[in-house]
Amino acid sequence: MHERSRHHDQTAACHTPYISERDDVTDIERVGVVGCGQMGAGIAEVCARAGLDVRVAETTGEALEIGRTRLFSSLAKAAERGKISEEEREATQARLSFTTDLGEFADRDLVIEAVVENEQVKTEIFQVLDQVVTRPDAILASNTSSIPLVKLAVATARPDQVVGVHFFNPAPVQKLVELIPALTTSEGTLSRAQLFTEKVLGKHAIRAQDRSGFVVNALLIPYLLSAIRMFESGIASREDIDNGMELGCAHPMGPLKLSDLIGLDTVASVAYSMYEEYKEPLYAAPPLLQRMVDAGRLGRKSGSGFYTYA
Repeated sequence: MHERSRHHDQTAACHTPYISERDDVTDIERVGVVGCGQMGAGIAEVCARAGLDVRVAETTGEALEIGRTRLFSSLAKAAERGKISEEEREATQARLSFTTDLGEFADRDLVIEAVVENEQVKTEIFQVLDQVVTRPDAILASNTSSIPLVKLAVATARPDQVVGVHFFNPAPVQKLVELIPALTTSEGTLSRAQLFTEKVLGKHAIRAQDRSGFVVNALLIPYLLSAIRMFESGIASREDIDNGMELGCAHPMGPLKLSDLIGLDTVASVAYSMYEEYKEPLYAAPPLLQRMVDAGRLGRKSGSGFYTYA
């Protein structure tokens, strides 16, 4: 562990009020994003639209091309809808570069990991990033929605510079970002991450302790699982469940539609992580959810889940 982290007050990250000693965040100009799936592409788009130099990595050339197409398609739709001008779209695309080699992240000021919700995969990525990112003050962040940040932090030699920066889908639209410090995260890292997400990206940041589910998923996942159990037991149809919450509680999207949007594999992974931590039966994934994931019915991204998509 770095000397600077040995004497770090491990309670400061969670309990110290936000007081920044910095009056700008211009030191974060080059961002790396690991993963170009739904979340990775969205995060890369947000950063590039904010005027940053963004490099995106994927494991294979095929995955990279799929991600590039997803990202550029999103920018084209934003231009078509008048969210950005055609000039802004072109400028944003020019700020994006793509690679299959994490070694090209050496000069990044901030790297955000946004790959599959799998602890082993994420840990291995952080070990590689720790070796290849050469800037001494670089922040290594994870977009994890449930995996303990401390496990990723201690996989590096700079645990004080690891923090959770959890975006919500779709990242270009959703305003919220959860900031999650590990016990090892320095207040300086957390403050820089908060300034970056709020002042540069224009998001609203909330802080959460490093507990599975953090704030939003700790409230949301039990609700989604309850809806899945209701459908599984035949209490109501999928349409009636969703209409009930949309029309009766003014939710913009019913729980089964929302589960499809999030990804049923992600819902199951977060449920598993929360159950492992708390051993609360309501956090356990229902059998139907597990079967759907096993069958590859993951929701919108696979074309079918509780509903069928084009």
